[in-house]
Parts: sequence; C-alpha cells; structure tokens
Amino acid sequence: MNEKKLMKVLSYLMTVLITAFCVAFFVESRVEKRLAKPPVPTNKLTQLYQLIEQNFADDVDTKELGDVGAEAMVDSLGNRWSYYIPAEEYAAHIEAAKNEYVGVGITIREDEEQGALEIIDVVPGGPADQAGVQVKDILLEVEGKDCTELGRDGTAELVRGKEGTKVTLAVSRNGERKEFSLKRMKVDVPVVNYQVLDSGYGLVTIKNFQNKAYTETNEAVEALLKQNVKGIIFDVRFNPGGAKSELVSILDYLLPEGEVFRSETHDGRITIDESDKNCVEIPMAVLVNGDSYSAAEYFAAALQEYEWAVVVGEKTTGKGYFQQTFKLNDGSGVNLSTGKYYTPSGLHLEGVGITPDVVVELDDEMSENLLVGLLSPEQDPQIQAAISALDSRKNLD
Repeated sequence: MNEKKLMKVLSYLMTVLITAFCVAFFVESRVEKRLAKPPVPTNKLTQLYQLIEQNFADDVDTKELGDVGAEAMVDSLGNRWSYYIPAEEYAAHIEAAKNEYVGVGITIREDEEQGALEIIDVVPGGPADQAGVQVKDILLEVEGKDCTELGRDGTAELVRGKEGTKVTLAVSRNGERKEFSLKRMKVDVPVVNYQVLDSGYGLVTIKNFQNKAYTETNEAVEALLKQNVKGIIFDVRFNPGGAKSELVSILDYLLPEGEVFRSETHDGRITIDESDKNCVEIPMAVLVNGDSYSAAEYFAAALQEYEWAVVVGEKTTGKGYFQQTFKLNDGSGVNLSTGKYYTPSGLHLEGVGITPDVVVELDDEMSENLLVGLLSPEQDPQIQAAISALDSRKNLD
C-alpha cells in the first residue's frame, strides 16, 4: 500500500472514531439528564409543600395548604401580636388602619351567651344609621345567609363589598325581626369624639391611634379649651392602639419639652422621639382598662410619668411590641412584631401594663354597656373617679 492510500485509510478511521465518540457522549448525556433527580429545595417547608403537591394520593387545595402553613409558621413564634392575614382579608386590614372602609357602618361582635352576632356600634351618618339600624340589634342574616353559620369574619366579609352596591340585613330587636336594604358606601369612621360634662370637665374619647387620631384629638382639645373647661379627661378604654406617628404627635402637642417615646428595632437600632416646649397646661386625667392596648398604654404612661395626668381605671393589657404589615406574593400578608416600645422612663410594658393611680373596676354589666356606648358619664364610676381626682388636685394646688 503506497503512502497516499495509507493516509486516506487512517483519515477515514479517525473520522469514524470521532463520530462514534460524539454519538456515545450525546447518548450518555441524554441518559444522564433523563435519570437525574430534580434539585432538592434547601428549605424544608418548600420541600414538604412540593412533596405533598406532587405525591399526595388525593386532590390538594394548595391555597388552603399555603394558608394553614403560613398561619402555623407565624403562630410558632409564640408572639400573640404577630398574625397571618389571608388574601381575602388583607384589603379590610389595610382599610381599618385608615379608619375608613366600604360597607354599611356597623361594628359587630360575637355574643357567646346568646350565640349570636350583636351590633355594638353604628357609625353616625352611615348607611345603617340612616336606615335605622341600632346598637344592641342582633344580626340574623346577610343576603339571606345565617350569620351564626357564617361566623363573625364570614359575616363581616359578606357585609362589605363594592361601593354603590346593595346588601340586605335581617336583625332581631327585642324579639322582633326587621330587614334593611342598605347601599354600601365609603364609611369615614370618627376616631375622636368629645363633650363637656356637667362637672365642667371636657371628655375626649380616642377610639384608636390610627390615621386621623392626632388631627381629631387636636381639634377636640382646642374646641374644649375655647369653652373654658376645668380640665380634660382622655378616655382610651377599649382602645387597641395604632400608629406610632399618631401617638408621638399627640404627646408632642400635650407634653412639655423632653423625651416622650422610645422604640428599638429587631436589629438593635434605637429611635428617641421628643416633644418641643409647646404644651397644653390644664388638669388632665386618662381612663384605661384591661382592653387598652399598645399606643393607648404608652399614651397613659407618658402622661403619668410626666405627672401631667392622673390615670384612672383598671390595669392595662401590657403590649410592648410594634408590628409591621408585609404583603406576600399571593395577596395575603403578615402582621409581624419587628421591635419594642419603651415609655419615656425606659419601661418596656410587655406583660406589665400600666397600673392606674386610682384603681376603679367596672362589673361585667357596666363594662358591657360601656363597650356598646350605653353607659352615661353620670353612671360611669371611672369617669366620676377621674372628676373627683382632678377636683382634689385642684384643691391642693
């Protein structure tokens, strides 16, 4: 075989070998890819979710799976102020912080003794108020659906709806059934109301420290000062708290120069809020009870520590954490404790609460009537005790 033919044969053999190697490599790669296991998620909960979704023998409601899992995760923190918010409740949660919502203007609560839903507040001028719905009415049906079966949350969700649409309510009043067809509208919830008592003192009731609390408190105090009241009694009983910014603005308005509030974030950053020299100099009292939470407690504590007001009523709840609301990618959310609050003197109220200067307890019936607005100032032992305390201080001065 001459040299030229030999080179042709070698070249041919080399081509065959390279082609065979490439084919073998390609086939092996395809087999490896086909047999390879998908990557295992590093997060245990994600892995468990995928295992259930892909391998469980029956149908899986992935929404419920996610809701239950998220709620359990937040509950496991052991912090009663942190909670999961399902997607269908998220909008209502945000609306509540603004003190406005689309609905008919009623607040309901579960009456365990009667096994029913009782209307405990009717917003003045709202659709329910205009139609004649009253406090103490028992809510029977919404759109023909039994409220006892719906529960409080289900009933509230059904009452709310798109602005301009109608909803039918059935209530029981003293055993008589009444029905109302109400048009849903944006309801602007008053945060503060005030009045001049027969004693000559002004009473300012702050329902919460959410949006508009500072503005409405300022307006109420200024209006009472123009009427030359002897002093001001602030009522924060059943006040669930609210925004730090609203609280600090009110304390700055009322108190003299100095520290009024301190907060510490989860990473140890401390913020100190201070008041300027301007203040309101008039005898003051603050009414609290076991349902005064968070900002309501720190409001009372600051005025107490500055000796700017006498605190009257019952020991408060003891909430020392602040929360932030985070929206999740499916429209749900979580209200998560992300830091701690401190009084001007540096007291952390978690589990401690505020002890009133003058302790006056209400019995269950009085407390119930106070909650639904049926306890007049003249019948309210705590208001009367505040008046007596302020009169005593005035006489000492």
